[in-house]
Amino acid sequence: MGHLVGKDVYTELGKTIDRADTRAPYNPVLAGILKELYSPQEAELVARMPLAPATFETVRRTTGYDRATLERMLAGLCEKGLVMDLWIEGDFRYMISPFMIGVYEFTMMRTGPDVDSKTLAGMFREYLEGDDAFFKANCDDGQQVAFLRALPHEEALAPRAYTEVLDHEKARVLVESADLTAIGLCSCRHEKVHTGRKECDAPLEICASFGPAADYLIRNGMARRVPKGVILDNLDRARELGLVLETDNVRRNTRFLCFCCGCCCNMLLGLTRYGYPNFVMTSNFMARVDEKTCSGCGKCAAACPIQAIETAPAAGTGTGRTVRPVVDESICLGCGVCGLSCPTGALRLHSRPQRVLLPETTFHRVVLQALERDNLQNFLFDNPHSRTHAFARGLAGSFLKLGPVKKALMSEALRSRFLSAVEAGVTLLGKGWARKV
Repeated sequence: MGHLVGKDVYTELGKTIDRADTRAPYNPVLAGILKELYSPQEAELVARMPLAPATFETVRRTTGYDRATLERMLAGLCEKGLVMDLWIEGDFRYMISPFMIGVYEFTMMRTGPDVDSKTLAGMFREYLEGDDAFFKANCDDGQQVAFLRALPHEEALAPRAYTEVLDHEKARVLVESADLTAIGLCSCRHEKVHTGRKECDAPLEICASFGPAADYLIRNGMARRVPKGVILDNLDRARELGLVLETDNVRRNTRFLCFCCGCCCNMLLGLTRYGYPNFVMTSNFMARVDEKTCSGCGKCAAACPIQAIETAPAAGTGTGRTVRPVVDESICLGCGVCGLSCPTGALRLHSRPQRVLLPETTFHRVVLQALERDNLQNFLFDNPHSRTHAFARGLAGSFLKLGPVKKALMSEALRSRFLSAVEAGVTLLGKGWARKV
């Protein structure tokens, strides 16, 4: 349509995606991924869309496209996972897919003749592993708000800790309370299959989605609807295979449940390969060893998906063992995979001294992540073509990037009031529904 005459639409698209709650530094590899996924017309449309969720009419007014063209292009973008159409309060809300969780996952969940999974898997691997620019952009500045959180395998909990586990920490409760459930391909595992990096026996089609996220994936052919019993069976399978249970880093209305392994999961590899623990929030539990009953077999160290357990000489303990496990509490996820492998029950999950604070909702998580990554102003003033919004973005961005300001707003003392203020502002703008996205 010629809106971006004289500009490289893929550069503009890259800038747009980098403004999301997940940063995605633009480089030649990302440029290649975008050219593989988006036609020039699609790239131009997405670059012109509001970053925050918007109704169809808002997208139409902002982009200037006629109704028929916009309907056709949005449908195609949603089918490819490049735009999300979420059914909220009786209407579709359109949202640009961030790089992660979004473009990467949805692309690798797709199959069929219209997607070159092998080529894309290689390009994604090069972008994520070629250097650590992606991980640095999202984790290198002391960020506290993770994308995912670990859930404990309840079978690995110590008796006292079991009585303290809350409903939002129980994978089975999350499944049973969902109003719609679906399963699809594990994007990380699918990518590793095509790049020859899959070392585990875990199945491809196992990751679960709930509610509006499941509805979106089902409608666009990236997942299939299943009864809850299928996912509950997968929980049993995950326990047998020693997979980490990971879910959305929120207390309410979780959207997905992943079954992760150390060889495939990019979030876990971000920790083990680059040393960034910020992608996955720990559970409220931690692995600890009962020295009296530990046999020193080393199975827990072999099972740990993030190498948080090492074996050390056991000389002088009076137990007759030659080695003993040592847990690195600074990175232990509290997933319980190690405890599942312990034949004597010596290694169990115990409550952490201080409970982990989680964002209440996805809205809260996105706001806090965007604040940490210096992108919140892009959601608050999201019209990319308004001079007034551009001025406001610049002003707010300069203020929110100040270290003391960001630290204060993220603190326990002010965070709740800050989030309440953002919610009130969104409601005054007539976008109260955004709190449910």
